[in-house]
Amino acid sequence: MEDTPMELAAHPLTRRRDAWLWRLFATGASFVFFGIGGLVLCVLVLPLLAILPGGAVARRRRARAAISRAFYLHMQFMYRTRVLDFRIDGADRLGRPGQLIIANHPSLIDVIFLIAQIRDTNCVVKASLWNNPCMRGAVSAAQYISNNGSPEMLEQAAEVLREGQSLVVFPEGTRTTPGQPPRFHRGAAAIALRGARLITPVFISVTPTTLTKAEPWYRIPDRRVVVALRIGDDIDPSSFGDAPLPIASRRLNRHLHQLFLEELDPS
Repeated sequence: MEDTPMELAAHPLTRRRDAWLWRLFATGASFVFFGIGGLVLCVLVLPLLAILPGGAVARRRRARAAISRAFYLHMQFMYRTRVLDFRIDGADRLGRPGQLIIANHPSLIDVIFLIAQIRDTNCVVKASLWNNPCMRGAVSAAQYISNNGSPEMLEQAAEVLREGQSLVVFPEGTRTTPGQPPRFHRGAAAIALRGARLITPVFISVTPTTLTKAEPWYRIPDRRVVVALRIGDDIDPSSFGDAPLPIASRRLNRHLHQLFLEELDPS
């Protein structure tokens, strides 16, 4: 039995546009470019930077600057090949001493856009990256912090903030489930209360969704993706420090979670 016009209207057809076939090819090329770039960075660029004059701090800063530049070039590659468009608002306020940068994590590529904006920052990253041949050398040279679930990780992250480094943290710990609001773990709030001079939220949207945990790279959207980063107002962590640390962490985490829910609400 054929569908009636009313039934057909209830199941609208989507139309692939914005040079869909080209974007599929360019998306695959972006992954290849990222892998090759990571190997070149680890095998050639970072070892050369490491032998330049200067101590451990200078080597760390050069490594982070190289990673930031590599991510910027990759961001531009995706933009120039028309895989995506992007908007970034307020990037000049990132990378200040003792700044904890808290961001949601809707896509595999959002970290590229964020780190590309900051020449020298630390970052809490997945422990599995130390086993990735394309990234192992980079995360080690930059002295990024492994999110290995150990109690020592929180103190290590707080210590780099007390030293005056900036630090990027994704409180969800993994990519956001499509169609669901972000869910924050309390670790970021605990780190902030232990060592941050200020907290700066970064609200990230990727529209339409792409490269989430539920989407393989070849399942690209029917239209071009837009990545948007908006840097929010600074938050003073000391305003939450008038209670024992576990209570203060819960309060701060609740505040951050609600803030992101409101700012990311599409309505």
